[in-house]
Amino acid sequence: MSTVANPRRLIVLLAALVAFGPLSIDMYLPSLPLIAADLGASEAQVQSTIGVFLAGFSLGMLLYGPLSDRFGRRGLLLGGIAVYLLASLGCVLATDAGHLIAWRLLQSLGGAAASVLARAIVRDLFPLGDSARVLSLMYLVTMVATLVAPLLGGYLILLAGWRVVFVVLLAFAGLCLLLVAWKIPETHPVEARGVSTSAAFRAYGRIIRQPRALGYILCMGLSFGGMFAFITASPFVYIEYFGISPQAYAWLFALNIAGVMLVTLLNARLVTRFGPQLMLGVGGAVASLSGLALILLGGSGLGGLPAIAVCLLLYVSVTGLLGTNSLASLLALHPREAGAAAGLAVSCQFGLGTIASLLVSALHDAGPLAMSLVVGACGIGCLLALCLARTPEPEPAGVGQA
Repeated sequence: MSTVANPRRLIVLLAALVAFGPLSIDMYLPSLPLIAADLGASEAQVQSTIGVFLAGFSLGMLLYGPLSDRFGRRGLLLGGIAVYLLASLGCVLATDAGHLIAWRLLQSLGGAAASVLARAIVRDLFPLGDSARVLSLMYLVTMVATLVAPLLGGYLILLAGWRVVFVVLLAFAGLCLLLVAWKIPETHPVEARGVSTSAAFRAYGRIIRQPRALGYILCMGLSFGGMFAFITASPFVYIEYFGISPQAYAWLFALNIAGVMLVTLLNARLVTRFGPQLMLGVGGAVASLSGLALILLGGSGLGGLPAIAVCLLLYVSVTGLLGTNSLASLLALHPREAGAAAGLAVSCQFGLGTIASLLVSALHDAGPLAMSLVVGACGIGCLLALCLARTPEPEPAGVGQA
């Protein structure tokens, strides 16, 4: 553990670092049409700035994790935020879509450092039960950022145009850079680091081959994948198929976000008392049962919108619980390789989220069946992944032999 006097004082700052991702994506979504018009670009070109950011974000997390296990967290974290700050300035000054895409890629590579290393620092500073609680509180901040960022971005562009969104992101990154330099020391001591850079990257192979670690990674990723499938398909299912108004859809969507926040806050209160494994068991059971019910309802049409909305609320509400406890348990398995473990888990989470989103789009039909199948399969997969995570460790050679 680090020698930080009171690590709990860093929770708000660490949560802000995790929010780099959702703020960077969601805050500028309302400005996409304005960007296309101002830069003389096509909608496809401007939309590609989102895909480029997600790709760079995932790649960056895979790079920073092992590097931080080898060289420490602080220097890479400061360097990554500095790159993000520079790239945000580039986005402000971009004169065409090509330049904006390039700066967004660089911005994502910098922002990935904040997202993955904040999680690794949590493992450096807190034991298992406390780390699960802290990660839950950080996830709450992420959900608030996801909910508030589009609203904030919408009002910002009304006041001063789309470039002001990146000015705000630049200011946010600058403040985080100053606070990290002032408040966060090196939390990964030299004696705990790997002996070589190549060995640090080989940790990915060791982690992914371990059944328990793979189970936690899959549980975390599949829960996120089901939520991405819901986000992708629900506007069409709710508004076009069931015929509700966009305003009613917004309230139903907000209800799901409120459910995530409520359950994640409850998890933060209970996990130190009951432990991550029990909380994972409860979350996995809820996800799988609601997923199974979704498959049955989506295929039969029983219950209509209310039944589907309730099942989705149950599923989405436990995604934060599953993600934070899976990550805390994974980091506890690999404390010396926390950077690599966090990078692999969060990158796989985004990857499975993207796959689920593409799958539900490919299976799109006129009704709720495609969404129900993908979300339901992810829910059942979460429980199966937790079963894999409960695989007993193999006994050392010779143990139990006469």
